Amino acid sequence: MRSTPSRDSVNRRTAGACLSALMLLLCVPVGPASAFKIVAPADGAVLTSGQAVPVEIEAGREAGLVEVRYYWYPEQTEALVEQGEERTGKPSQGSMATEKYWQQDSITGAPVVALPALTSTVDRVPPYGGALPVPSDAIGRMRLLAIADISQGRLGRKTVFDEVFVMVRPAADLLSIDFETEKPLQLGRTGQSSAYGHVDSLGKIFELPVVGEFADGVTRPLSSPSTGTKYTSSDDHILKVLPDGLLQIVGNGKTSLTVTNRDQQATLDIRVEVNPEANEPPIANAGAAKTVKAGAKVRLSGLQSRDPEGETLFYAWSQIRGSKVAMLDVNMPEPSFTAPYVSETRTFRFKLRVTDKKGADSLPAYVDVTVEP
Repeated sequence: MRSTPSRDSVNRRTAGACLSALMLLLCVPVGPASAFKIVAPADGAVLTSGQAVPVEIEAGREAGLVEVRYYWYPEQTEALVEQGEERTGKPSQGSMATEKYWQQDSITGAPVVALPALTSTVDRVPPYGGALPVPSDAIGRMRLLAIADISQGRLGRKTVFDEVFVMVRPAADLLSIDFETEKPLQLGRTGQSSAYGHVDSLGKIFELPVVGEFADGVTRPLSSPSTGTKYTSSDDHILKVLPDGLLQIVGNGKTSLTVTNRDQQATLDIRVEVNPEANEPPIANAGAAKTVKAGAKVRLSGLQSRDPEGETLFYAWSQIRGSKVAMLDVNMPEPSFTAPYVSETRTFRFKLRVTDKKGADSLPAYVDVTVEP
């Protein structure tokens, strides 16, 4: 005759089974919690200017997400000014109302100001995403920066970011291309003196604005090679073409600069009359890449920059990647900033250009700072 197990033995077996199941669950490896991330559009995607594209993020481990703001920047744009609206949706008091609030690109001198292309909350579909308009005049390699506000209750707010790089192409045909400058162009005057690049001089590096008229009626900037633009100088001993659409004065005389894009072409006659005193351009060195923890004080170093003639250098630092940080002493050899909070390892990129007292510029130098949580 089979004996019936006692209630105590059944309870012991049940408890043992539950304990085994719990131990099994504890032993199952759990994947790392994901960080705030742009899911769409994907990095490297090809988009059409003027269209609205679906944008989507993953909040990851971040709790208390309030809103996400999306900004468009041309690839090499400096300053990364995050300007726009207060959380109420009303324009910030005095925002960009006077010239002192505008930051300028160190090469073109143009103001660099970003307004959010989209501000999204949990009510959107998908949450914190939606239909993101691509700027109608965008063309070439663009950077999409997403800034998320995270509520910390009584501690206020913190921000996290992610960014992707995409290629933007207009659907319309290019009808014409031209230089946006006086014609013919006169650079410098004989006998002119210089102080930190305020005038044209031998070795000076600059960019000429180039625009294209497209069949959709939109005028788009075409100065960057990422837009398909190519430059040719008729005399490299007077005007030299450098990478990234930059030009450098290397001698006096007459030359012409030809720009081509999508089978369209334009030519600009240029006369250069600068002080003929020989002057080698300085060389910028932005220092070695570094990895730091969030909250650490970071000091960049341009001390290895040099001028072949031993001239005193003028420094110009700017930021071209990552959410904007507050840099101190951007016109000194060693600017500094505090590494911001990040939810995942993120890269911040900085650019340095140096100028000697005669006005000759260096090519840009870059340094990456990797910030870890």
